[in-house]
Amino acid sequence: MASTPAPLLDIEDAVAGYGDRDVLQGLTLQVSPGEIYALLGANGAGKTTTISLLLGFVRARAGRVRVGGIDPAADVTGVRRQIAYIPENVALYEHLSARENLAYLLDLAGQAAKDSAIREALSSAGLDTTAHDRRVAGFSKGMRQKVAIALALARQVPALLLDEPTSGLDPQASAEFSRLLGQLRTRGVAVLMVTHDLLGAADVADRIGFLLAGRMVEEVAASGPDRFDVRALHRHYAGAVA
Repeated sequence: MASTPAPLLDIEDAVAGYGDRDVLQGLTLQVSPGEIYALLGANGAGKTTTISLLLGFVRARAGRVRVGGIDPAADVTGVRRQIAYIPENVALYEHLSARENLAYLLDLAGQAAKDSAIREALSSAGLDTTAHDRRVAGFSKGMRQKVAIALALARQVPALLLDEPTSGLDPQASAEFSRLLGQLRTRGVAVLMVTHDLLGAADVADRIGFLLAGRMVEEVAASGPDRFDVRALHRHYAGAVA
C-alpha cells in the first residue's frame, strides 16, 4: 500500500494576526505535493494572512507552520527558497522584456539559468515566442500571469502560492491559466490559491476550503467525473461569507 506524501504546506491550529488583533483563529490547512488547493472566503476572512504566514511575513502566536518541513519563523530564507509567489497584480520590470525579466528575477533568487532554459519556460507557460523579447509594458494581465508562471516553472520550487490569480482575466485566459496549473500539478508542485472565484476553483482544484473569521469551516474534495457539486459549493460559500 502506497504511503500518503507528507504535506508540503502544513498549518496546524495557527493563531496569527497584526498588532493585538488575531486574524487566524486556529487555522488548520495542509497541501500535499501535486495537489491544488483553493481557499475561499470573504474579505477579512484571513486568506491573505494565510499566505503571509507561509511566506514568513507574519508569525504564528500559537500552533504549527511548516513549508517543506521548515518553520518560517526560524528560517524564512529557507522557506522562500521552497516557494514561488504570484500576487494578484504581478510585479514585473516594465522596461525589460519577458526574457530579461526572467533572467533578472532568477538571478536575484540565486538560480541563474541559460537563455534556452528561460525561453523553454516561457513557451511552456504558453507565452508566444514572438513576445519573449517584447517589453512587458504592453502586456495584458493574462500575458503577465504567463511570465509569472514561467518563473515558477524555471525556479522548479516545490510550492506555489497564488493570490486571486484569475482576477481580471477573460474566460479564455482563465481557462489557459487552469491548464498551466494542471501542468504544475503533474510536476508534483503543491499549489495553494486564495480566490473569490468559486467556479474557477471548481474547474482546477483538488480540494476547496472555506474560511470564515480565521477558521476553516468546511473542506470539499473533488470526486467523480463532475469533480464538484457546484450548487453545494455555492451553499458552502454563502455560509462562509455570511
